[in-house]
Amino acid sequence: MKVMIETERLVLRPLVPEDYEAVYKWGSDPIVNEYMIYPLYKCAEDVKAWLEGRDDDNPDSYDLGIELKETGELIGSGGFVYHPERDAWEVGYNIRRDQWGKGYVPEAMQGILDHIKEHRTVRAIEGTFAKENHKSQRVMEKLGMHYLEDTEFQKLDGSRKYDAKTFIREF
Repeated sequence: MKVMIETERLVLRPLVPEDYEAVYKWGSDPIVNEYMIYPLYKCAEDVKAWLEGRDDDNPDSYDLGIELKETGELIGSGGFVYHPERDAWEVGYNIRRDQWGKGYVPEAMQGILDHIKEHRTVRAIEGTFAKENHKSQRVMEKLGMHYLEDTEFQKLDGSRKYDAKTFIREF
């Protein structure tokens, strides 16, 4: 969805093709990518092609860039996608490794969630993460989510499968 949201330290805004070099910084980092569903980007031009093909007008998808308000630097992306079959919004995010541990992801996701709740009914939010990805578990706990079930997921290219946990928060 094409929106701009401000939090205390962040501006959350649509990603544009001109962001491709910034997105490539985290999208090509094997440590950041370790638990992501998308394959590791090996070329910045692939990121640009992906950004050019995005549908930012989908009212059931809020996938925004995470920009530092103080510097204007794009450091990550994230948001929520609505799944009508479960009547739940699924959270997803990634952020440059040098920005980990500063609380930006929970702040960004809470900002987006607050915006969605102003305009839509939210029954639940859900998130799935690899069991060994304790940082993502902590983000979900900060969003008020709790354990729902064990599950699994794999990268979109099928290169790796993960044992996973799904967390949920109902409203």
